[in-house]
Amino acid sequence: MQSSDAYDVDVVRTRSDRSAFIGFPHVLHRHEPLWVPPLRSEQRRLMDRGSHPFYEFGEAQFFLARRGGRVVGRIAAVHNPNHNLFHGSKDGFFGLFDCVDDPGAAEALFTAAASWLRARRLVTLLGPVSLSTNYECGVLTEGFDLRPAIHMPYNPPHYSRLMSGSGFTTAMELLAWELPATFHENRKLLSLLRSGSDRGIRIRPLEPRNFAAESDLVKEIYNSAWERNWGFSPMTDREFDAMARQLRPLLKPGLGVVAEVHGEPAGFALAVPDFAPALAAANGRLHTWGIPLGLLRLLRARRGLDRVRAMVLGVREEYRGRGIELLLGMELSRGAQRLGYPVIEASWMLADNYRANRAMELAGARVIKKYRIYQRPLERLARSPR
Repeated sequence: MQSSDAYDVDVVRTRSDRSAFIGFPHVLHRHEPLWVPPLRSEQRRLMDRGSHPFYEFGEAQFFLARRGGRVVGRIAAVHNPNHNLFHGSKDGFFGLFDCVDDPGAAEALFTAAASWLRARRLVTLLGPVSLSTNYECGVLTEGFDLRPAIHMPYNPPHYSRLMSGSGFTTAMELLAWELPATFHENRKLLSLLRSGSDRGIRIRPLEPRNFAAESDLVKEIYNSAWERNWGFSPMTDREFDAMARQLRPLLKPGLGVVAEVHGEPAGFALAVPDFAPALAAANGRLHTWGIPLGLLRLLRARRGLDRVRAMVLGVREEYRGRGIELLLGMELSRGAQRLGYPVIEASWMLADNYRANRAMELAGARVIKKYRIYQRPLERLARSPR
């Protein structure tokens, strides 16, 4: 145990601790009408060192902060050696951060996470990042009046204040764009694009019947197309396969497309229906005492879904500058329109990704939400580990 004034910060060790860690956001945000409760089963999986593929190479420690015996905050300290090897850095991360509006509680949590990471000879603390940037990350800083898209965070405004008040500065901003599903009809865009067939470019749909082969192809493009992006951490085969299995039930025809240039894979894009309202209806549980009440509420609510989230769109570096990004995006737009979804949210995009953000502007999109990843030197936070 570490104690900071009136705050006790403990490592999550027991089943009761884990339940408190998973349950705390549900208590803290129960009056937030736009917060989408994560599935408790997914939260348990994220913490499961025995089955989640991240723990085959990485480490995480989970902490609870209490005051007067009452939980007031939680945090995960994350050591991702693959990230540091790839970037030649010594970064530690924090994630799964939830806290009451109390600077003392937040500082106690950051100090506990920093102490654990300092013991691993890391020098910088970045976050919030849930295990890696391949999973949910960022703290919402603009767009509090909008429901988050699926697999995107939502938090009250005081989270950002707690981080900046603890001496964190901005490491990177992330943007969420909104655009109509009719943007493939935009004449300005069409005039910018010459015939793709004249340049050997072909846009084709992902083939669900060949899921394993298509997954391997997308994995190869993903680790190549994103390798120069800020904060990128290459996914292992097991990580990618696990994520593909998780997303597979959400896939819809026309919302996954691959770009080929003279038969060679050059890029891909993927969108999924935004199930956030349906997840909100489930309230964190698909089953209660063996009865699928949450699942039934989810299935009922999914009939009213009105948008898709474009999760990833990338092109290998050697094929950029040919309009392939726009061609992929326009094909997703056609797919969304055919399926009856009038709106697309593209999230997230790095604020410094000029090419992608310029393409959004050309498509008539607007930024509707902003997220931030913070950083702070560890030596300014950490006390000696006990």
